[in-house]
Amino acid sequence: MRYQRHPFVSRNQLKSLIIASFLIISGCSTTANSKDDPFEPMNRAIFQFNEVVDENVFKPVAKGYKKVTPDPVEKGISNFFSNLGEVNTIANDVFQFKFKQAGYDFVRFSLNTTLGIVGIFDVATPLGFKKNNEDFGQTLGYWGIPQGPYLVLPFFGASSFRDGPGLYADMQMSPINQLDDEEALTLNALNAIDIRAKLLRATKILDTAAKDKYIFIRESYLQKREMMVNDGRETGDIEIDVQGVDY
Repeated sequence: MRYQRHPFVSRNQLKSLIIASFLIISGCSTTANSKDDPFEPMNRAIFQFNEVVDENVFKPVAKGYKKVTPDPVEKGISNFFSNLGEVNTIANDVFQFKFKQAGYDFVRFSLNTTLGIVGIFDVATPLGFKKNNEDFGQTLGYWGIPQGPYLVLPFFGASSFRDGPGLYADMQMSPINQLDDEEALTLNALNAIDIRAKLLRATKILDTAAKDKYIFIRESYLQKREMMVNDGRETGDIEIDVQGVDY
């Protein structure tokens, strides 16, 4: 599952939000137990907040974006941001000593950036260079850092004690966040809208099918992240894949 900075907050506000979230969590740490979700009451409250924000802001904007944007243009925008994400993937390949995969991903990135015109067209996949996904949360898992309790972060959604700091590290490495604040906010806003537009159908199905949406997303997220850390090897009996589903 990929995560983007919220488009309506500045870089400093974002840092403060993440720090505040972890201060609140650390203050509750004395109540933690062996369960995956010892902070469920707090997580459910944040989940409901995210649901309200999505219903009143992100979903309407995403529907409007999808309605006015031609499919080829929408696909090109998605490809562009996916290609930028390869930079993080390559960095985390190296952090995990996956040097062969890093070379493979670098070739894919180079092909799409040049022949694919800064990634607007995905020319690498038809040539046999399939996309890999590596992030800093996976890197921490590779080095033996346990996933820790499940967390729901404001605006970002499903996370964990390991993936929260990993998310922050990935944002700092993102090429978008190396730009000026105004440019970064504009690109992050477009990326967030594009991601939400792609998830409209998935979330509609989820709203209909899930008896308890919170539990469905939590179980899917925890299992999917464990599989990603183990490079796709099965770690349980059931896989619920809502990769990328957010709030």
